[in-house]
Amino acid sequence: MLRYAIRRLLFAIPTLLAISFVVFALLDLAPGDPTAQLPLTIPPETRALIRESLGLGQPFPVRYVRWLEQFLANEPLNLVEVLLGIEIGDSEGRLRVSSWATRSPVVDLIAQRLPQTLTVVGVSYLVAILIAVPVGVFSAYRQYSVFDQVGTLITMIGFSVPTFFTGTVLIVIFSGVLGWLPSIYDTTHRVTDLASLGYQLKQMAMPVMVLALFSAAQISRFTRSAVLDTLHQEYVRTARAKGLAEPVVMLVHVLRNSMIPVVTVIALGLPTTFAGAIITEQIFRINGVGALLIGAIEGADIPTVQTVTFIFASLIVFFNLVADLLYGILDPRIRYD
Repeated sequence: MLRYAIRRLLFAIPTLLAISFVVFALLDLAPGDPTAQLPLTIPPETRALIRESLGLGQPFPVRYVRWLEQFLANEPLNLVEVLLGIEIGDSEGRLRVSSWATRSPVVDLIAQRLPQTLTVVGVSYLVAILIAVPVGVFSAYRQYSVFDQVGTLITMIGFSVPTFFTGTVLIVIFSGVLGWLPSIYDTTHRVTDLASLGYQLKQMAMPVMVLALFSAAQISRFTRSAVLDTLHQEYVRTARAKGLAEPVVMLVHVLRNSMIPVVTVIALGLPTTFAGAIITEQIFRINGVGALLIGAIEGADIPTVQTVTFIFASLIVFFNLVADLLYGILDPRIRYD
């Protein structure tokens, strides 16, 4: 298992490097100038100094390495400097790729916004898994029952309706009509006692419901399909013919063999949930990474867009790696492929 994990990890590293280069190169070549929004009265010499202070006067390899370095440790990248034949500078000021809009380090901006996004996305995805997997399994076990028909209808609605529409409907109902939940997420709120915890749960309820409904719909359908395929296998009929109890058949013989495609959907669905959170954060005014990305796109803040885009791409690679490792746990034969 250890060799299998190391092999997958070694494959993920060059993949991330290739993705980082493509993301940086494409956005670096895109039209955009941080001095374009400055007043016309500023002389060209001052504009040139501003561009130089942002590192735009350096060659492309230097800018790429400095941008990539913010994701790594603080130590100087001596090996990279030797290979490229360039001198990036001393170790002071490392990890300081700045936003064009705020002049603050991009990594610091993301670190400030990330807890809000992780809280909403993490809780919503956990809720989606806890709901979707049991619903999918029971729907397959009771195929064509009333529960299966109702579950299919709800999941199709959740999968078809976009999150911005679902969020707007929930705001109208639970905030506008009933007045139960706040429509705007207060990112400055801190949990200090039971009352503040209750308010935090209230303001998280609608964003979590929106994202959980969308994720649960997809996971539930895949779980139902995978369990249905497994229920008709010969070894399941053999286990029942041996007189094994139905819970044992479902847990030991059906669920474990059904989880491989479900694990793929769960692992690769989390980055998709992060992407969906970009729209959800706009609806509920959550000051998270999604709002940071939208603001950076609107303001042509290329360094911020590059960094956030690469983080989303890295999430896909990381959870793909997690899925590969879970494959090896669920089916040991995969380790030797």
